[in-house]
Amino acid sequence: MNDSGVPRPDTNDMVAVHQVFRSSLASAPALVASARGDDVRRALIADYYANILAFLEVHHEGEETLVFPLLMERAPQSRALVTRMATQHTDVMEQLHETKDVLSTWSDRGDESGVDTAVALAGLGDALAVHLDEEEAGILPLAGEHLSLEEWGALPGHGMANFAGDKVWLILGLIRENFTPAQCDAMLEHMPPPARTMWETMGESAFKTIITEVRQSGKER
Repeated sequence: MNDSGVPRPDTNDMVAVHQVFRSSLASAPALVASARGDDVRRALIADYYANILAFLEVHHEGEETLVFPLLMERAPQSRALVTRMATQHTDVMEQLHETKDVLSTWSDRGDESGVDTAVALAGLGDALAVHLDEEEAGILPLAGEHLSLEEWGALPGHGMANFAGDKVWLILGLIRENFTPAQCDAMLEHMPPPARTMWETMGESAFKTIITEVRQSGKER
């Protein structure tokens, strides 16, 4: 709630979303290496990262559609910051599309492009971290001041409706790992009924199964 008494969102929930990108991309060298010589595991890891990249893409699209225009209008003193964040999005998206191509090649060809894939994913993570740091320091407080609860709350729905990956439950599970128990409860409360049913009937168990497989090291398999 701001000084005028109007309820405002707690935008710190976005830090948990950002942590999904930070941790998954930082783990790329080890996970890609763990699939060397194993076609089944390579398919698993490639699909995991294809979903992560699809989530990053729709995440940025949501901010550009639902957040940045409102901040440009309502916080004119911060337009330079918002413009810089949008420019960083463009740069990151270019690197993301290049990384998707490298990942696809690795998925098809295997070990010969594994090193390139690990480098591309980790490099994307390094570039993204700079943007996320600045966004958390500047954009999240600004959004908390100038957006309504409903406006901020539109982001998850946009993400689920426009996600181009094949495992939305994987993304939900990764986010929930970084949420507090109260945030997890709020997520379920605000999910559309079909999405909540999907998560509770199969999504949660599917997530636990696949994330355990993804995180196994070569020695554990």
